Amino acid sequence: MGVVGGEGLPNADQRELPVSLESGSPHPGDNRAGKLLRRAEGVVYWLAVAPALARLPSALGYRIACWRGDFYFWCRARKRAEMTRNLRLVLGSELSPAAARRVARDWFRFASCRMVDVMRLRRGARPLRRLVEIRGREHLEAALAAGRGAILCSGHFGSYDAGFAVLQASGFPVTIIGRRSHAGAAGRSPAERWFWERVSRPHRQGPSIEPLPGRVQVAARAAAVLRANEVVTISIDAAPQNGDQARAMEVPFLGRRARLLPGVVTLAQVTGAPVLMAFLYRSADYRHQVWEISAPVPMDGDPAAAFGRCAAEVSAAIRRSPAHWNRWRSTDALARLGLFRPQPDGSSAAEPAPPQDGGFRHYEPIDSVPTRD
Repeated sequence: MGVVGGEGLPNADQRELPVSLESGSPHPGDNRAGKLLRRAEGVVYWLAVAPALARLPSALGYRIACWRGDFYFWCRARKRAEMTRNLRLVLGSELSPAAARRVARDWFRFASCRMVDVMRLRRGARPLRRLVEIRGREHLEAALAAGRGAILCSGHFGSYDAGFAVLQASGFPVTIIGRRSHAGAAGRSPAERWFWERVSRPHRQGPSIEPLPGRVQVAARAAAVLRANEVVTISIDAAPQNGDQARAMEVPFLGRRARLLPGVVTLAQVTGAPVLMAFLYRSADYRHQVWEISAPVPMDGDPAAAFGRCAAEVSAAIRRSPAHWNRWRSTDALARLGLFRPQPDGSSAAEPAPPQDGGFRHYEPIDSVPTRD
């Protein structure tokens, strides 16, 4: 069963995208004035439009969010070209140019929908919770019944922050281990980062632990949460910061090798808490979502092998529905993960990705998503 982003918005025009959208040629939306307008629109969308959309019937609110994503896909020619190029370089020949354009378009749609997800949390988690189904709940309940807590291992995938709030509201005490950042703050000035931090903070639910380099008490705090028989979440696809390079481990990831931090394995082996993989997929109608939570991943034996199993699950989720992965937007972020190699001319390149069993199977129709709203 494939729970994935759909080919297009319901009742939307499904004709092939124009070839001109492939190019990275200058576009009015890419000049300085266009950037300023986009940033102003982003502020207005966050403070006024997204809250209004969150109060509309979900089908209408998320449809309008998708229209905004389509507009940004059209006007941000350079970013669109960069993302399409990143997709093709990393995923290789299994992703056609037309499929790469569709993935990039859905990425922009998902970005707009994520803001609506967050705004639905302003009235408590219930308005969003009724749109999210939890599959594999029994695995999480069984882990907590054993009394050692549980570690949810994931990636920067889909609307994960809002999804963790839904888990919190569903009776699972969740503590997030992750760096404090907001999607709208990337590449911003200090003043703009300050603004995004302030406007996003009131919408966070549940405690968090920030893993700053060299902060040894992070593991102790996480272990205390697990000893209290609660849930800790870790996204393992973040590039190591300078102070963490010595702890990074090279593992197979998306058909090549990436340098990632194996803290999830260390924490599991020290505390005995089980590790469950968790991914939040958006459905073909863009409003319903599904948490897929796995049975525990074996953590015994060699730490490198155990961490490799976790990285393989994240890779599989990305290949299954690449538009959900937030990292495609930045060539630099992919390079820091080790997925690109620098070239003498300053560009990036990657070896062709090896073929995967069964080929590239994302964008299949969803077959069993709840329609309760």
